[in-house]
Amino acid sequence: MPSTGGAHTPRVKVGLTLPQAPEDGDGASWAEIATLARLVEEGGGDSLWVCDHFLDRHPGREVGYHEPFTLLAALAASTTRVTIGPLVAATAFRSPGLLAKMASTLDSIAGGRLILGLGSGWHEPEFRAFGYPYDHLVGRFEESLVATRALLDGERVTTAGSWTTLDDAVVLPTPERRIPIVVAGRGPRMLRLAARHADGWQAAWFGWPDDDFRAQRDRMVSACRAERRSASLQVFVGVEVTNPDGSGDPHLPFDAPAVADGLAAWQDEGVDHVQLGVHPGTVRTFTTALDAIRRFRRFAALPA
Repeated sequence: MPSTGGAHTPRVKVGLTLPQAPEDGDGASWAEIATLARLVEEGGGDSLWVCDHFLDRHPGREVGYHEPFTLLAALAASTTRVTIGPLVAATAFRSPGLLAKMASTLDSIAGGRLILGLGSGWHEPEFRAFGYPYDHLVGRFEESLVATRALLDGERVTTAGSWTTLDDAVVLPTPERRIPIVVAGRGPRMLRLAARHADGWQAAWFGWPDDDFRAQRDRMVSACRAERRSASLQVFVGVEVTNPDGSGDPHLPFDAPAVADGLAAWQDEGVDHVQLGVHPGTVRTFTTALDAIRRFRRFAALPA
């Protein structure tokens, strides 16, 4: 089950999300993204994450994003140490067979460094724009998750669900290892699916640890108990770091000591992996975030 915190929490891993859209000063070309990825790998970050959206469409605002698995393949080939993953991939956008094939190939390129974050998707305008059904999101997600997990485990899968049909499907070449799956969600059905099928649970987005996170974690613990799960379920948390101008809510202040304090607070909550959403995504802001990670680790290494 998820950890509920404590003084003997193992070292939390810390990664950064990469920019994928040219907004708010973010760099979005591959050259700019690759520069930031190298900065994180050389600067001591543990992981790199990209989102999975076609676009973010609201009245008076429309932003598009680079496709995540294409970026992740390039990152896999141009880094050697950091973990990589989608935060998170919408199962609605790819069939289970395609998703499993992409994940298996990507993990092979990365030498076993992929964490496969999965969710149902939620932003209705992009579903409508690109012709994806927006009904029964959790039901569709469950069928896709079960099939994807089985395919990645090297099983031959035949199923005829309400939305997923497979006939003796198999991923070949066989995946080289058991790829960990992390499920994002906060509702009771999604939490039960995470407890039943996943290696980790993704919570997002937060600033400092708060009662909302603790309530979600308590529901996740209850879901694990309901599923009679005894194996550990890792907890991943997306944490926003505000723009230097002070905008963004919730957020950690854009200041290396403050971010380091925030990371210590999340470690005290017992989380396993923090993903910092640093905006804008520039060399300057990433350098500040990496300074915060180093400060946090120096402090965490001091004797109690």
